[in-house]
Amino acid sequence: MADAPSHPTASQEPNAHNEDALLALARAVRDSGYRFTTVTPATHARVNARPENAHARSLRDVLGWSRPFRDGLLPAELTDLMAQAGVLDRSAGPDGSLMKAGIRLSSLDDTLFLHAAYPPLAADAVFFGPDTMRFAEAVIAHLEERARARHPTPRRAADIGCGSGAAGIVVAKRLPEAEVVLVDINPAALRAARINARLAGIDNVRPVHSDMLNSVEGSFDLIVSNPPFMVDSGGRAYRHGGGPLGAGLSLRVVEAATERLAPGGSLVLFTGSAIVEGHDGFREEASAICARAGLDVSYREFDPDEYGEELDDPGYAAAERIALVILTATRPTGPR
Repeated sequence: MADAPSHPTASQEPNAHNEDALLALARAVRDSGYRFTTVTPATHARVNARPENAHARSLRDVLGWSRPFRDGLLPAELTDLMAQAGVLDRSAGPDGSLMKAGIRLSSLDDTLFLHAAYPPLAADAVFFGPDTMRFAEAVIAHLEERARARHPTPRRAADIGCGSGAAGIVVAKRLPEAEVVLVDINPAALRAARINARLAGIDNVRPVHSDMLNSVEGSFDLIVSNPPFMVDSGGRAYRHGGGPLGAGLSLRVVEAATERLAPGGSLVLFTGSAIVEGHDGFREEASAICARAGLDVSYREFDPDEYGEELDDPGYAAAERIALVILTATRPTGPR
């Protein structure tokens, strides 16, 4: 595991004061017209490595690209709020003369989401990236499909391993009468999700510290999840899936859904699967779990080949590709 940064980061234990300061910071940034699309860590590294990008020249550089910046680049209001929130490193850069923000803000669904700065090295880093956006789009598509089919509107939903809370907040915006539970075992994630819900003006979400749904009671009409699915030697919470080729957490989500979905309820799982000699082991095992529970399953490859650079990791020695997949499992409303 990489050493945690020595300066304050968004993964530090929260308190009410710095949550309010972070929310005020995010609102001020939003009101400035700021927008930023977060890229993959690999792309981020390539773009930031360009000589002209050594120092920040704009607010997007500071809070999107996580570049060090000189005093005076940003309005004093913003740096003061960063300092109050404990997310301002005043001794960044090779000679300690620059500053750096310990959080990022990214755009999704016409709002901003707070998450960890680049590079997200801490074990409890709150990740947000292209997969977050793909996951949110898959969830939105599922809700639209339910509406077209005139299925009952979900009254209770859960986002398992919510991270920044993005998918749960997307659901809550579209289902204002529903209770949406955001669960995660990472306190830093719950903190970010809580702030992001307030930033989006959403009040029908409830962050809960829980391993899967163990600390939450009752059944759900909708469960969504984008769990970690990589083989990560550092064991970072946002990446490491455990189990066979990183599929461990994804399979646990499927098992949790078989126990807690209400009649007519659905699981939307956005994850990755390492393909070995043309065989999708995750699909086979997940489908078997659903079949034993009597759930109807649909499964498709969203992208057949992502994260090719990860195949150099010894943990993927047998894999030929990593596919991004969407599994939807639904409990029938009547007897089979």
